[in-house]
Amino acid sequence: MVLALALLVVGGMALVNALTSEPDQPPGPAGAAPSDSADTANRSSSPSARRSAAPAASATPLLIKVIGPATSVFVRSSDTNEVVLPQTVLAVGETRRFDHAPLDMVAGNGSSLQVTIYGKLQTPKPAGRSTWTVRER
Repeated sequence: MVLALALLVVGGMALVNALTSEPDQPPGPAGAAPSDSADTANRSSSPSARRSAAPAASATPLLIKVIGPATSVFVRSSDTNEVVLPQTVLAVGETRRFDHAPLDMVAGNGSSLQVTIYGKLQTPKPAGRSTWTVRER
């Protein structure tokens, strides 16, 4: 139990450090308007929101589902650095849908997630810290 707590704390610190460091990629297009929906970034913890995620999956920039052990997830807007989903531990079966882009996501255990970007199921990641980038269309 103590080991699990220590791993969670160390993983959380690594996640924060990874997200606050300089990006390896150049910033998005100049003049990109910040998204007004960052505050309401689809909190799809309600059953109706989860059900409605499937039909519009191809238009949805980011859809994540926890299919393995619980994992921490952090999502921010790439163009404004605004936090869309603070570091949160998601349990197996939980789904989150994000209706705007660009986004950066970091997960403590990428193998726990099924990630769909613009309707395309992403290649599963190995166990451990994983990142995804969702470009604006």
